[in-house]
Amino acid sequence: MDATTMPSIHSLLPKLNKDFPHITFASSTTFAWSPDENTVFYKEDEDTSVELLLHELSHGLLEHSQYQKDVELVSMESAAWDKAIELGATYGITIKRDTADDNLDTYRDWLHARSTCKHCEAIGYQSSKDTYQCVACSGSWRVNEARLCALRRYHVTT
Repeated sequence: MDATTMPSIHSLLPKLNKDFPHITFASSTTFAWSPDENTVFYKEDEDTSVELLLHELSHGLLEHSQYQKDVELVSMESAAWDKAIELGATYGITIKRDTADDNLDTYRDWLHARSTCKHCEAIGYQSSKDTYQCVACSGSWRVNEARLCALRRYHVTT
């Protein structure tokens, strides 16, 4: 089997700029899609920089912007990885399903932590953008954004 080499982010960016002139690409300290700025932010020094760049571009191409429920975010992440794999094939880049799944696992873990009742450890449901309700003990808790920082859960008194 022939070994394949992942192209550098620098060799891919001119192609992406040409193919997607309506999207801006900007070097940053993190990978992110900004719908407000129509910009893909990327880091250059990650082992999976090319894959993550295509993933963030996929959010833009899929017009991802807002979500109301956390499970919608996980769904958008999954769709963006599927699109990134498709885009990769267009550019002769193989994105391993394991890479996508490893990244998706971080969101699944995030969702599980947010939805776990801190009192009885049952899984609750999201009743509003920042509030969960426990089906077992009827407890309620607020959560912070926590995608890029430590998760905080606050007991809600009724």
